[in-house]
Amino acid sequence: MEEGSLWHQWSMFRSLLSILQWWGFNVTVIIMNKWIFQKLDFKFPLSVSCVHFICSSIGAYIVIKVLKLKPLIVVDPEDRWRRIFPMSFVFCINIVLGNISLRYIPVSFMQTIKSFTPATTVVLQWLVWRKYFEWRIWASLMPIVGGILLTSITELSFNVFGFCAALFGCLATSTKTILAESLLHGYKFDSINTVYYMAPFATMILGLPAFLLEGNGILDWFEAHPSPWSALIIIFSSGVLAFCLNFSIFYVIHSTTAVTFNVAGNLKVAVAVFVSWMIFRNPISPMNAVGCGITLVGCTFYGYVRHMLSQQQPGTPRTPRTPRNKMELIPLVNDKLEGKV
Repeated sequence: MEEGSLWHQWSMFRSLLSILQWWGFNVTVIIMNKWIFQKLDFKFPLSVSCVHFICSSIGAYIVIKVLKLKPLIVVDPEDRWRRIFPMSFVFCINIVLGNISLRYIPVSFMQTIKSFTPATTVVLQWLVWRKYFEWRIWASLMPIVGGILLTSITELSFNVFGFCAALFGCLATSTKTILAESLLHGYKFDSINTVYYMAPFATMILGLPAFLLEGNGILDWFEAHPSPWSALIIIFSSGVLAFCLNFSIFYVIHSTTAVTFNVAGNLKVAVAVFVSWMIFRNPISPMNAVGCGITLVGCTFYGYVRHMLSQQQPGTPRTPRTPRNKMELIPLVNDKLEGKV
């Protein structure tokens, strides 16, 4: 009995530790990226994204091939181009749009808009893939939509370009999640193997556009910046931390339940918003804060509803309003692996 109690306490401690280190890496990467764009005046989101992909490629190779901390999931060469490459393209767009939005809008606003991803996922699956969902799923999305609208209307540092980049980033995240259900069918990828396969492709996709569009600007920045080498250390450090974030996601997924992961993910957004405000002091109106809070509560409620529906037994009666279709109500994403990268 005493051993069971000690094991339970250790499990609780390990879960708390995994969540805290996940929060730490996530918030640090977001703040560093914003610092790079705003304080270092390095306004080149494609190049920053490319640095992240390069560091993640190297990090995943070291973890899997050198340290052998994770077994390699073998993928057929044909599937790498037929399945992994399209996923990598969407993955690349998702990261780039996130960094572009960070350049133009505050972290608080960007993180709130990213919380719109569950709604875009449901709508895309309904419109394009003709999937049907319980009415409770649709109802649970209402607070998220309302919170996003209130936040957008009352945002004091609103920028159309940054807003659109963040919104299309949500669509890219949703598309990546949906494509993963079909393209990666048969492969049980974890976050490290995902980075191992996708980051090199993403680097290849983004390398040339970053060089052509931002190369001259980077040279000018290098000549004009008072301490470019120390700034470059910060930029590459953000890339290393971006990989560590993926590793921390793997750790937290295996240390917590789906419900805990969902709640912790939404609290993480609140932590990121608070820390960014403490550092950058971007103006936040009371109604804007209320909108952000409604959005986060809505995301938590949506995760709870989705989890409860996934726990229903196959023979459990459905509500009469649910379409009687041979297609089962499938999870929008893996209970734990909703786009957190």
